[in-house]
Amino acid sequence: MSEAGVLYSNVKFTREKKANVVISSLPDTTYSEVTISKTQRSTTESLEGYQQDVLSKRSKVTTERLALLVVSGLLAAAVIGLGVTVFDNIRLKQMFKKQDDLQNRNESGNTNVSDQACYKCEEGWEQHGGKCYYFSISKSSWNKSRDECRAKRGDLVKIDSREEQTFLNRRLRDVMTEAEDKFWIGLTDSAVEGRWLWVDGSQLNQSLTFWRMKEPDNWNGTHGEHPDGEDCVRMGEKSEADSLEWWFDAFCSKPHRSICKKAGVREKLKKVCD
Repeated sequence: MSEAGVLYSNVKFTREKKANVVISSLPDTTYSEVTISKTQRSTTESLEGYQQDVLSKRSKVTTERLALLVVSGLLAAAVIGLGVTVFDNIRLKQMFKKQDDLQNRNESGNTNVSDQACYKCEEGWEQHGGKCYYFSISKSSWNKSRDECRAKRGDLVKIDSREEQTFLNRRLRDVMTEAEDKFWIGLTDSAVEGRWLWVDGSQLNQSLTFWRMKEPDNWNGTHGEHPDGEDCVRMGEKSEADSLEWWFDAFCSKPHRSICKKAGVREKLKKVCD
């Protein structure tokens, strides 16, 4: 705090002389020292208070910026962590999908990719997984449809994997042109009711079935006109093409389209064919 300033002032007092009066000699001038104390305390305090306010505001702004930087850093780290987690999940799903595809191909009798083998099909047949498939245009009973497949050196399709069922569903969505387009497959219980067999004589694997809800129901007709019930299996329902559960038991005499299947012709090549 600054020291008080001192001011000096000369004050001169003069005595008046009255007429005819003799006044003893006195000093004409009297000096008096007047000290005036001038303080700057209030001004100094105001300046210091202003400086403190400025420093306080600067400190507050700096603290807020630091907090904002910390929050931004944490948010960026969280976003990066979330991105890494999503990427890892996608990569794991792709890896599992590849493993499932490979397993399904092995289950359906495909040759390992390392064999570098291609399979070819005759004109009118479609190749998938080393097998050839024929989707008929005409409609026939189950037995007649099977005879037609045999005449083409194949048989009604036997479905060996979920992957194969998925492939057939996808293809049927493309070839179905009307609601009544349904396709016979090589599954029947005509020999023993409830004992489902494929056309090659193998028994249906109950862990690998694609029955529609409440199927098979062995319905015998509105008035019981089919006492033997429904003993043959067809697949396909245009209104429900997005479901894998696409098997229905039906009257074997009902005319439907059909799916034939046979092994592809294997040829050694320098590159792998799908």
